[in-house]
Amino acid sequence: MKWIKTFAIHIALIILTVVAIFTAVSYVLRSATRHGDALTVPDVTGVPIENAIQLLNERKLRFLIIDSLYFDDKPKLSVLDQNPAPESKVKEGRIIYLVINADKAPLVSMPNLIDVSLRQAEAMLKSAGLKAGQLIYKPDLAQNVVLEQQINGNSIPPGYKLAKGSAVDLVLGDGMVDAVDVPIPNLIDLTYEEARNLLASQTLNTGAVVFQGVITDTAGARIYRQAPTYSFDATVKAGSTIDIFLKQ
Repeated sequence: MKWIKTFAIHIALIILTVVAIFTAVSYVLRSATRHGDALTVPDVTGVPIENAIQLLNERKLRFLIIDSLYFDDKPKLSVLDQNPAPESKVKEGRIIYLVINADKAPLVSMPNLIDVSLRQAEAMLKSAGLKAGQLIYKPDLAQNVVLEQQINGNSIPPGYKLAKGSAVDLVLGDGMVDAVDVPIPNLIDLTYEEARNLLASQTLNTGAVVFQGVITDTAGARIYRQAPTYSFDATVKAGSTIDIFLKQ
């Protein structure tokens, strides 16, 4: 019976040794992989890249800029997108991939707008990454047809390189109605785009554009005053300009 007891002791020692080895290996693997030790990815979208880098460094995360785009309504050199998304759980040292807003607008080609309608010209400008500026009416039989494309009073030929987002002034025909009196529209409480479209529909031009106070959202700014002022029977000559005053 003594040998049975000895055998049992040996088996127990073997089992204890295997358990000890397994426990030690599991501990080492958990330490090496930092099992369960997750970090939360901060939200750096809209943040200047310098501040975003600081935030990521504080969380012991790395970064890599994989692309840059350009939006004129967003701060330059700010983060547009990130991957992994904010609040994701990652391990220490994980690379966060960033897309930033470029500090300079890319150049785009000026399209040929001559002899096209105002509506078509605006669509072509938008497609090219440009926008319509002032609408300037001149006597011509072709009403609301582009006669010339300008910037700061200078004619711009097709193919000319412009910064993306530039405003191009359009010289349009008035249909030879320059001697006709047209009613002054009521622009109060309209946005700039709404007012510009309304004036163009009545062969009038947008004059001076004046902003009051700090404007945080130009698209949402509203007209609170215009000159000449609106009244029921007030008229001006076709092609005249109307000054507008906007505030937030």
